[in-house]
Amino acid sequence: MASSAPASLFNTLYSPEFEHDACGVAFVVDIKGRKSHEIVEKGLTALMNLEHRGASGADPDTGDGAGILIQIPDDFLRSVAGFQLPDPGRYATGLAFFDREGDAAGAKAAIAAIAEQESVEVIGWREVPVDNSSLGAGSKTAEPHIEQLFIASRGRTLEGLPLERVAFVLRKRVEHEVGGVYFPSLSARTMVYKGMLTTPQVSQYYTDLSDERMVSALALVHSRFSTNTFPSWSLSHPYRLIAHNGEINTVKGNRNWMQARESLLASHLFSGDLERIFPICTPGASDSASFDEVLELLHLGGRPLPHAVLMMIPEAWENHRQMQPEKRA
Repeated sequence: MASSAPASLFNTLYSPEFEHDACGVAFVVDIKGRKSHEIVEKGLTALMNLEHRGASGADPDTGDGAGILIQIPDDFLRSVAGFQLPDPGRYATGLAFFDREGDAAGAKAAIAAIAEQESVEVIGWREVPVDNSSLGAGSKTAEPHIEQLFIASRGRTLEGLPLERVAFVLRKRVEHEVGGVYFPSLSARTMVYKGMLTTPQVSQYYTDLSDERMVSALALVHSRFSTNTFPSWSLSHPYRLIAHNGEINTVKGNRNWMQARESLLASHLFSGDLERIFPICTPGASDSASFDEVLELLHLGGRPLPHAVLMMIPEAWENHRQMQPEKRA
């Protein structure tokens, strides 16, 4: 029986804080750091074995999200970029999701303008080949136009973490200042392929992943069961540093504390005023996305990654009477 109640009434009955479930996550690594296509294949196999941990809607071909993080496959990228790349480690790259209905050309021009302000050279853009024949109607409706950006520092002198910091500032400014574009990653070390996909669709959709030259010594994969946000291409995992399969139930307080701390943040490792990259936590993003954003800031702010992770997930201390005072602090 149809209800005569106004639609606004039903909007009040749904609250995302009551959404609970757990995703699937896996990690494959060659502990000696030897890059191979086999690691990528094993990562994708692990991802498909996590299909039961992901979710889909009434349309089984529209997934909540899935993806893979790998190291930069330099030889592969040199062969497909269509332009000359700097030495390995001296360029950063990442996919960009452009809204289908948006102005991609205008967004790219805005990105170039911000890059100029940040002393970043835009080396070029590459059209990312995709095969969307396996996607359900929901995924196709939300599907972005995908291109790959290549950047370097002006003079192509920076590498390693200094280049990561430059790419981080550029990406954060683009997130805040340019509409209709999202970067799953922008890094000199790793890159992310992800989307509003089921686990088998990741390798079917991104044809890059089937190329033998696509090599890595690690693969981090994730199959999403949306908890405190609805499915979307941008909120699929992995993020830039993590894939997360739980739920952070203190997320509101964490975000509020992070926003309060922003006025105190300072680092000699970043050039210029840090205000241009605030807010650190993207409004409307998931709990995992916020976790990744803060972890990324701590790491690029000068802390080793294990140290930063332990700051994000500290051991129980409140009733630990034997803990040293400096550690409690």
